[in-house]
Order: sequence, then structure tokens, then C-alpha cells
Amino acid sequence: MLRSRDEWKDDAEAHLPPQENITGRNRAITSHYARLYLEHPDFFKWAGMAAFASSQVGIALGFIEVLGAPGKMMEQRESAHAGGFLEGAGDAAGGVVKMLLSLPVSLYDAATRAILLNDLEEIRKGNNAIYNDIAWAHNAYIEGGLDELDGNTIDREKELLLPGFSMIDEGKKRLEKDGEDDKARHMIREGNIKLLRHEQINTLAPVFEAISMQGRILASFGSELNFGEAAPPGCASRASFADHFGYLETLTGIRSVTNPEHRWQWIEENVLPAWNAVDTGFPVWEGAARRFSRMYDG
Repeated sequence: MLRSRDEWKDDAEAHLPPQENITGRNRAITSHYARLYLEHPDFFKWAGMAAFASSQVGIALGFIEVLGAPGKMMEQRESAHAGGFLEGAGDAAGGVVKMLLSLPVSLYDAATRAILLNDLEEIRKGNNAIYNDIAWAHNAYIEGGLDELDGNTIDREKELLLPGFSMIDEGKKRLEKDGEDDKARHMIREGNIKLLRHEQINTLAPVFEAISMQGRILASFGSELNFGEAAPPGCASRASFADHFGYLETLTGIRSVTNPEHRWQWIEENVLPAWNAVDTGFPVWEGAARRFSRMYDG
């Protein structure tokens, strides 16, 4: 065994900015997935789709910094010396004026934190959790093969993660013998779908359970993979949860991306067909290469 599980995880984490750098960390995660796909497009299908998902999550995470601005304003007001007008107004009057000036900001801050910031924080945790859960395994497989991965997996990873890489590995070996082996390509695709199910069932479930009712509706409307120019001509460029199930059903919560059955149905019926078109067209459609290169460059 080349390294222990903890060493593989520490190595994967060492390539990321600190947790406090929310958007920079997300870009680094997206870049890592894009690099895995660009270097191994025939095998690491999950990583290619994950790059688009992480990029889309990055848009939501950007709101954490925007919505957190009022709270930072309050902290700055409390810590800084006001001077001038407030300081000369006397302690009592100055306190009243200071309270009145900060009231709208405090109300806004409380509302956004209660409804959005806490939910966005859970999404941030989910983005990090997926990387922590699967990125190390890709790195271990690249350097040490299936034996390195087998020696480092834990019980909950033996149902989907390890079998997924086993199918990828077998398909890879078959392709090395016969580049036209369609069964090998099918095995690789199915192996990557097992990685996707592992992510959805074992990693994301606790994240979605922690989101508020309002946040679940927003998450459902925001759940979309936008492949943009990576989609070949004539193929769908978006996979939207709300578009797939309907806006009324999504708004009322009849269909929710936080429901694992609804989420997987959307993935099977909408996301995977759109992604498969991008993946299949990657060798010949230059738009896909451009999009991945941009995500890799950050």
C-alpha cells in the first residue's frame, strides 16, 4: 500500500485553499474535477459531471459573501471608533442614533441568515464533503490502482464506491485490449454511476436533511447543470430540476431535490442523458474542451 487513507485525504486537502476562502475553494474543487476528466476522459465520467455540478454550486456559494456583507458592516461599526457626529451627540443620544442606523441592517442580517445563509452553509459543507469523500479515491486509483483503493476503503464505501471503481478498472483493462469493446465502455459508465449513487445516498443525504423548508424549495429551483457550449449542437445544454418536474410541483414542494427518490429520478431522466451527450461529444466537439479548460483554469 502506497499511503494510508488519511494520507490520501490529507494530500487531496492540501491542494485546496482554506475553508474560509469559500469561492476560491470551490473553484479549486471544480478545477480538480475538470483536470481528472481532461486527463482521463475515457474513465472518469463522474469527475467530468462533478465539475459542472461544482461550478454551478459556486454560483450559490457566491451569495454567502454577498449576504454576509451586512453582518460584517455591523461588526465594523461595533469595533471601529465612530468619531464626529455620533461621538459628539452624547452617550444616550449617540446610542439611540446608532441603534436606529443599524436596525435595518440587523433585521436584514437576521432574515437572510435564518432563511438563506444557514442553508447555503449546508450546501458549502456538501460541496466540501463530496470532495473529501471521493477525490482522494480517484487520486489513489491513479497512483496505486484498484489494490490501493481496496486497501483503504471503509465499510460504507464497499457497497457502491469500491464496486464502482472495480467496474471502471475492469472496463479500462478491456479497452486496453480492444478499443472498440462496447461492453467495456458500458461497464465504465455504469461504474461511474455507482460513484454518483454513492455521492447522492451516502454523502449528500445529511446535507439536504439539514436544510430548512424554504431552503429546500430554493435548492430545488437552483438545482441545474448548465453545460452551455459543452453540449454538442442539437443536444440539451441544461438539466433543470424545476423544468423537469414543473414549476408548480417544485414551488409547492410536491417534488423536491432534497427527496432522494425525486432527485435520482431527475438524475436518471434528465441529468445523465444531457451529460452523456456532452461526454460522447467531447472527443469531437471543441465547445466541450473549451468549457472544461475554463473550469480547469479557474
